[in-house]
Amino acid sequence: MKERIISVDIFRGLTIVLMILVNTPGTWSHVYAPFLHAKWHGYTPTDLVFPFFLFIVGTSIAFAYNNKTATSATYKKITVRALKLIGLGLFLGAFTIHFPFFKDFESIRFPGVLQRIGIVFFFAAILFINFNWKVLLGICITIVLGYWIWMGFIPINGMEPTFDRAPNNWANYIDLNVIGTHMYKEDYDPEGLLSTLPSIASSLMGIFTGLILLSKQAKKEIVLVLLGAALVVAGHLWDLLFPINKALWSSSFVLVTAGWANIFLALIYYLTDVKGFKFGSIFRYAGSNAITVYFLSSFITKIFYSIKIDEQTTLHQWLFQNIYLHDFMQVELSSLLYGLTVVSFYMLLAYVMYRRKIFIKV
Repeated sequence: MKERIISVDIFRGLTIVLMILVNTPGTWSHVYAPFLHAKWHGYTPTDLVFPFFLFIVGTSIAFAYNNKTATSATYKKITVRALKLIGLGLFLGAFTIHFPFFKDFESIRFPGVLQRIGIVFFFAAILFINFNWKVLLGICITIVLGYWIWMGFIPINGMEPTFDRAPNNWANYIDLNVIGTHMYKEDYDPEGLLSTLPSIASSLMGIFTGLILLSKQAKKEIVLVLLGAALVVAGHLWDLLFPINKALWSSSFVLVTAGWANIFLALIYYLTDVKGFKFGSIFRYAGSNAITVYFLSSFITKIFYSIKIDEQTTLHQWLFQNIYLHDFMQVELSSLLYGLTVVSFYMLLAYVMYRRKIFIKV
């Protein structure tokens, strides 16, 4: 690839910025509906953010490993990066500000966002360097169909399986019996074991888009829009049989989110790479240190939630209540402004790092 595709960098950075925004409201009790996850089935704009990042991970794999061969050095590079991501995620799940600075083992959450990114990156990259796009497409189809069959048709202890939040839901059942107390919720984890399998398909979808962008295909933006629209329609039709659900990372969710990712990326690609409009540089800065910025935001937010100003008030609560909360303003708006302030700080940090040529590769 002779020239860098600007839209991919912008898309990656925009996704990281949105991940930070939806994770850091002033108060979780007052958040505008589009900035909340769907309670179970269905999806909101917020539910698109994480799959968008896994999608662009796949696109980046297509660029970075396009001419790589399956050598021991390549395997080592992929494995080390995956382990770093998983390690950072486990650290976030275990860290506490109180000595000995780690939670009791039983209360540590094992799954997480960075852990899933690491696992998905590992398998998607390994598959990409070993197989051509036709085999990858077959693997992707097998994953989404196989996951549907597993979740919807295989009995659990003699009971009919369900897609609802219940003990006879396969994803919940496996997490509860394998991970136990190390989950986000008592009965399930949105980044759990079984649901990680279809999330690999989300990244494979991104690889296919990366291959389109690398090809000599004319009017790539139109191809991506048509592909995206077809995936959105197919996902919504599949929703009738396998509900769109982020917590389960259902197969219909894979299709719908990959579809929207293609459409949004196509729009950015057309404006920046085709028409040459100059915009979104700040998102490119965030994208150049995406994992670093995300990790720092998660780590510092955790500290703000842990430091006590008094017996009942954390540093996070004190800042929100004393700076952002006002009688003349809706609490939801105050909560959003807090999140936007946090985002602005990390965008500024990303800008400074970019200008000083500080690129921390995880």
